[in-house]
Amino acid sequence: MEISGKTLAALGAFLVLAALLLFAASYELSHPHAIALNPNGGESTESEAPPVPAGDVAKDFKLEDAFTGETVSLASLKGKVVFLNVWATWCGPCREEMPSMETLYDELKGNKDFVMLAVSQDTKGKSAVVPYVEKNGYHFKILLDPENQVGESYSVSGVPETFIIDRNGRIVAHHMGAFDWSRPDVKEALQQLLSAKG
Repeated sequence: MEISGKTLAALGAFLVLAALLLFAASYELSHPHAIALNPNGGESTESEAPPVPAGDVAKDFKLEDAFTGETVSLASLKGKVVFLNVWATWCGPCREEMPSMETLYDELKGNKDFVMLAVSQDTKGKSAVVPYVEKNGYHFKILLDPENQVGESYSVSGVPETFIIDRNGRIVAHHMGAFDWSRPDVKEALQQLLSAKG
């Protein structure tokens, strides 16, 4: 049976991301701060549903862009590689990883098929999020989710939590906790996903 180059490229990207997830799992075991605490004290409330596994189709959502006010849906991004990060301004690990997200975004923003979405769970919405983003100079797309729509539909158990979604709308990687997204191997894995045309 002959395997196409596109299939091999997609498989290679998946294997690289799987290796990253193994590293991430060992990182979390040695860094218990990876899951954020909620602003009222204590660990973030865990959902009763199990975490969304890699391989599942990513659930659609429609959220407001914090800066433009436009509605962004995941369905409208099919055919693109989406980096979906769930975060909050009060979350220490989120603040820790966001500069690395900005670095990754800067390196890949020239590719029209790459989209970075940072979904804020701040209940105060725009009034809490916009000043924080402006102060820190982040340029990736910020979406407002004060009612935790994405958190519930993706069974997010704490913030930050990140999902990598391929061109076909499938979750190919899922990471819980802070991570250094500026690592060269992350960029390489995403570039391989971008090279696979689906």
